[in-house]
Order: sequence, then structure tokens, then C-alpha cells
Amino acid sequence: MTIISDEQIAYIRDGGVIVYPTSTLPGLGCIPTKEGLDALFALKSRSTDKPVSLGVASLEQVEALVEIDSQVIEFVDAFPRGGLSVIYPAKETQDPRIGGDAIAIRVFDHPAARALAEAVGPVTATSANEAGEEPADTVEDAGTELGLSEIAIIHGNRATGLGSTFVKIDLTSDEPLVTIIREGIVPTHDVVTWWKNRH
Repeated sequence: MTIISDEQIAYIRDGGVIVYPTSTLPGLGCIPTKEGLDALFALKSRSTDKPVSLGVASLEQVEALVEIDSQVIEFVDAFPRGGLSVIYPAKETQDPRIGGDAIAIRVFDHPAARALAEAVGPVTATSANEAGEEPADTVEDAGTELGLSEIAIIHGNRATGLGSTFVKIDLTSDEPLVTIIREGIVPTHDVVTWWKNRH
């Protein structure tokens, strides 16, 4: 069981940015406040027009933030946890750095990532590297490359693998329109097949 220390919880709640293990690449997390996002985007040297996704322990954590259709819950539950980042319509326009009117959300699988989200709520789920640089393989390497102190590193190993598959689902038409934004660990074919055969 991964323990997130009280000091780490206080650090991230105060706008700090933290490196944590996921089931794919090390993640870079902050609470999606203005202060947290300012710090994260500065650390990554990331353009503000490239939004980051959010990671959660469960979709219940974002019920107040986005519209979650029962068909989408069924879809997410059909695949391994952590394998999909699904883009949901926001209930109210949010900071454009997390997507504005549409927010990508991934349900974490890694126990450390889940413990982090359970402790502080939804956190950003972007890779722990500067824009344009290759992501590090370990949280320790990522923390060193980003110049982070020990309090900003949640230790833990990862299962080597592809990133999550980003999916956008438009339910406004008679037949859902499913778009694969980026193929990752869940193949496009599996996503398309599930929607065709869901009834």
C-alpha cells in the first residue's frame, strides 16, 4: 500500500507539483488550480494551448466537473483500468489548460497514483518531462531531470507499457461518434468493436 505523506499532501495542496508512478510513464501531478497549473506548465515549458488530462481514483471524483453518460461508464469499465483517457464535456467552462469545455480523464490503475488521487482529488496526468524531451523511465530520474526535491517525488515502480488511449465520444447524434485522438495501450480496433457490439 502506497502512503502519501502529510507533508506531500500539504505540498501539493499549496500548489506544488509532484512526480508519481503510473501504469505507463511517470506522471506529473498538481491539483488543477491556477497556482498548480501555473507551476506545472512552467516546469514542463509547455504551451498553454496544449491542455493536460486529469487522473482520478474513480469517476465519482469528477461528477461535479463533467457530464458522465451511463454508456461511457459502461465503456470505461469494459477495458483495463488506466488504459483509457476519455474526453468528457465540462459542466462549466474550466481553465483551458485542462481542456476548457472538454476534459480528458483517466481512471488510475497504479496503486500510488490512486492513493494520490484519493488523498487530494483529481490531479493532472501528464508525462513527467519537459516539452520536447523524452520521458524518463523512473520517477527518480524524472524528478532529477525536472530539478524537484524529495518531497515532490512519490516513489514506486511502473509496469512498462504504452500510454493510455485518448478517446472522444459524441453522444449528441443517434449513433455515438467515437474518435480515437491517440492510440495507446488499448487498440483502436478494440474500441470500435466494443461500440459496434455494445447492444
